[in-house]
Amino acid sequence: MRDEAAKRVELVFSLFDANGNGVIDSDDFDLMTGRVLEAADASDDGAKAAIRAAFRRYWTTLATELDANGDGVITVDEFRPFVLDPERFGPTIAEFAEALSVLGDPDGDSLIERPLFVSLMTAIGFEEANIHALFDAFGPDAEDRITVATWAAGIKDYYAPDMAGIPGDQLVAARAV
Repeated sequence: MRDEAAKRVELVFSLFDANGNGVIDSDDFDLMTGRVLEAADASDDGAKAAIRAAFRRYWTTLATELDANGDGVITVDEFRPFVLDPERFGPTIAEFAEALSVLGDPDGDSLIERPLFVSLMTAIGFEEANIHALFDAFGPDAEDRITVATWAAGIKDYYAPDMAGIPGDQLVAARAV
């Protein structure tokens, strides 16, 4: 695994531990889902249902694949070596990427405006300065928008263990706020 991917794994674990108790459990996914849905109040019911299902599948996949001792929680040691395995997590990541990126397009024009992107990414737990750096790395148009497809591809790349120098690396870069 590339160093960049390892840093992304550590950040994802810290974000998924939404309640800050040091492990990932189903409550963490409930908390994160609620925060994301609150940020996506303009999205339609179908998009909201899709992100709920994607978060549910994400937790189910993690619990099934990584909870080595069956205690209902995932430690960082259980999480770290396996989460970037495309064969195990590729379909789950793809579903999540599609659902989150569509949630950012409530008007259905296939474009995501920066304010909603920032709101959704903040709801997940990313740092605002890094979110803006990521959006900029995606190459927004003159009206400060990116495409749904660009964001979905960026999410998938973020979870690829062999990727480096990708826009998603902006999320783990230390930035002054």
